[in-house]
Amino acid sequence: EIHATGFNYQNEDEKVTLSFPSTLQPGTGTLKIDFVGELNDKMKGFYRSKYTTPSGEVRYAAVTQFEATDARRAFPCWDEPAIKATFDISLVVPKDRVALSNMNVIERKPYPDDENVVEVKFARTPVMSTYLVAFVVGEYDFVETRSKDGVCVRVYTPVGKAEQGKFALEVAAKTLPFYKDYFNVPYPLPKIDLIAIADFAAGAMENWGLVTYRETALLIDPKNSCSSSRQWVALVVGHELAHQWFGNLVTMEWWTHLWLNEGFASWIEYLCVDHCFPEYDIWTQFVSADYTRAQELDALDNSHPIEVSVGHPSEVDEIFDAISYSKGASVIRMLHDYIGDKDFKKGMNMYLTKFQQKNAATEDLWESLENTSGKPIAAVMNTWTKQMGFPLIYVEAEQVEDDRLLRLSQRKFCASGPYVGEDCPQWMVPITISTSEDPNHAKLKILMDKPEMSVVLKDVKPDQWVKLNLGTVGFYRTQYSSAMLESLLPGIRDLSLPPVDRLGLQNDLFSLARAGIISTVEVLKVMEAFVNEPNYTVWSDLSCNLGILSTLLSHTDFYEEIQEFVKDVFSPIGERLGWDPKPGEGHLDALLRGLVLGKLGKAGHKATLEEARRRFKDHVEGKQILSADLRSPVYLTVLKHGDGTTLDIMLKLHKQADMQEEKNRIERVLGATLSPELIQKVLTFALSEEVRPQDTVSVIGGVAGGSKHGRKAAWKFIKDNWEELYNRYQGGFLISRLIKLSVEGFAVDKMAGEVKAFFESHPAPSAERTIQQCCENILLNAAWLKRDAESIHQYLLQRKASPPTA
Repeated sequence: EIHATGFNYQNEDEKVTLSFPSTLQPGTGTLKIDFVGELNDKMKGFYRSKYTTPSGEVRYAAVTQFEATDARRAFPCWDEPAIKATFDISLVVPKDRVALSNMNVIERKPYPDDENVVEVKFARTPVMSTYLVAFVVGEYDFVETRSKDGVCVRVYTPVGKAEQGKFALEVAAKTLPFYKDYFNVPYPLPKIDLIAIADFAAGAMENWGLVTYRETALLIDPKNSCSSSRQWVALVVGHELAHQWFGNLVTMEWWTHLWLNEGFASWIEYLCVDHCFPEYDIWTQFVSADYTRAQELDALDNSHPIEVSVGHPSEVDEIFDAISYSKGASVIRMLHDYIGDKDFKKGMNMYLTKFQQKNAATEDLWESLENTSGKPIAAVMNTWTKQMGFPLIYVEAEQVEDDRLLRLSQRKFCASGPYVGEDCPQWMVPITISTSEDPNHAKLKILMDKPEMSVVLKDVKPDQWVKLNLGTVGFYRTQYSSAMLESLLPGIRDLSLPPVDRLGLQNDLFSLARAGIISTVEVLKVMEAFVNEPNYTVWSDLSCNLGILSTLLSHTDFYEEIQEFVKDVFSPIGERLGWDPKPGEGHLDALLRGLVLGKLGKAGHKATLEEARRRFKDHVEGKQILSADLRSPVYLTVLKHGDGTTLDIMLKLHKQADMQEEKNRIERVLGATLSPELIQKVLTFALSEEVRPQDTVSVIGGVAGGSKHGRKAAWKFIKDNWEELYNRYQGGFLISRLIKLSVEGFAVDKMAGEVKAFFESHPAPSAERTIQQCCENILLNAAWLKRDAESIHQYLLQRKASPPTA
């Protein structure tokens, strides 16, 4: 035994150097270290999470969150994904507590010095990375089942809420065999636990065999959970279980390849939910939830490539963003479509088998997929992962006898308008083309590997439309010549264009208007063509874009006019749906009703407001409890058009709510309140003990997104309370989310300067890129307003003077 003579901590680099009295001889040895630590309150490392027992007593659980670089907060280790090891874990815990880790318990024995304590020993783990190690000590109930492959699956819930674990348990039990078949590799551990943690920064974490979740991402109460929460739980469970193979069994070599883990899991979670719940039409929802979100961020000058080099630990937190997740998922969806499911599955199996218990890089996956598909995968994909941004494909058509000649050209799409630069980046773009003859199938598939090309579509009659990007799968935007666009628009009205293509068309146009390539008025006219639209996801995307426009126009004196426009667009569908579910309706109808009523209520639609107030009163008095799907829209409507009493009632409902989902639901809408003193009250509430630390962000964000005054107040509040907020989230991605939610609605040049200056004197290293993106967005908003405000105003006035005829 040689005793170390010195420990030298290098805090900046998160390293420690051990010195020994003499040179150590080469060979194998064991390093033994005694260490102590505290259960911190930062939601990182081994930390404490506060909960209340059914009898109202405050207690603490001890839980872990190690990704990306926080295993080192719990025990000394080489804390990097490629330095894998096996782990033998023992926990010494109070005997009335549940103790869990990655593996199954192999021994539980009394602890010599204290009869209230036991030592729990777990089986040795497979070879794995430190960031996936986990342990939890606390009070929990559970429900369990066996998957048809014989894996023991448990869902752990707060005490007394076992019932709320059943939905996730069903999803998990269906999902494990689905992935086993998809990858053709069995689940590698004897058991899997899914557990709800009270204080949790992320949505969930895929620790091998012990997956941790926020309560709202795991618990479903048949009476109090809304349809969107069920869907969210199904997606998160699908996402985390995919990681058990993709990420845990085969792990990225270094954080540069994080996107591979996250992008892949974010894509396959949809495949899995589609398998479990075909009635969710989840792939259409993917387009509005991930694809368009990624394009919005990736059109900025301050975006970054999917693969981004990472040096310091603070740089890792920063890449847990929409590029790694949503753009990653979108390009994998495009790749899957380009290769075809059969060869894709074979390639996945080859990759997982070859690298199991090891580490791999992006290139290794491309190589496996290239082997099985025979297509130039690496060449195509490098254009999507190694350079930031994506192309805008401009297309024009000409009828040549019985054929249609298309001319295509690609340029980088920029949020600030047409690309002006010397060397325009190029992509290898898999392009599909459909026509009105068969809108659901590609007439032609090509790989566009140069700046310009022409293609001939055989036998297309002059009166048929032609559309690019069938299914909105290719990660690009399309700009049609005006003649081509004209011929596509009737396909929106008569619904002959498939839903996801209607959505894509509208979203592309909105982005082109935002970038100043076309006029916003053109898009408003297209939006009016959606009067007969039945599809939830199409409405959801439309609603999102109208929300962006509405926020922009809150900086003008004709904000009321755009509210009138919103009411006109949404009231026909609102009338068709009504307030109460009709027989035979399903999941998507429930989502659509909530969306439409919320939109109408917020815009001040008279009949909606009156009904919302009536139902709210009955709900509060206990006469008729609101169905979970109607709560958000009703709460939002009565708050936005309510007073101090309304806010007090909402805060009381919040206090009484037993379920975290209901508390969150209320927290998210509090910002709708309009008077300055009530806004202050909500902001103060955000930092109070009543709100869990991870949820403070959505309360402040809600205030910023609620109104013009709210935006100013939230920004001032963040500046005034910066130290407390920064200390609370210590780097991490919650700080980025907080900044983004609170400043992105500004539209005055000087605000960009103010935001930049504030963060120059109050640095937030893990949010640096987010801050640059926010400043860029503020300047883009200001330019958009200068450019189009007047013409939008004229259009809305003229519309009022001569209403469109149905």
